[in-house]
Amino acid sequence: MSDPAPRGTRIAHIGIAVRDLDAILPFYRDLLGMPEVPLADADGARIEAVGAGESLVELLEPASDESPIAKFLAKRGPGIHHVCFAVDDLEGTLARAKAAGVKLIDEVPRMGAEGKRIAFLHPSSTAGVLVELTEH
Repeated sequence: MSDPAPRGTRIAHIGIAVRDLDAILPFYRDLLGMPEVPLADADGARIEAVGAGESLVELLEPASDESPIAKFLAKRGPGIHHVCFAVDDLEGTLARAKAAGVKLIDEVPRMGAEGKRIAFLHPSSTAGVLVELTEH
């Protein structure tokens, strides 16, 4: 079996830190008509996702006061937490980023909320944006 054709980099999802999932979900689901997409909770966050075409919007509520999302909310308040890009070659992209001097949060991929391998790049290397990489 041959490797699938490369798809190119695309936006997989945008993570939005929220204080109260139950309060904001109706805006996306009911007002904007975005369908709910089931996702497992991960990284100390309760997660509700809604579809936005081929991408998702992940609404992230802290599961505890010590979670990364709780720390983000305490420092910056609600808003965009990260942008996730799906790439054809996760290891190759990480290797190129490291060789280019990009600060990696995850040196090796790990499992993420969608059951896909992920890795984060530090915002100090990406114009202040926390970037998540995942596989297609």
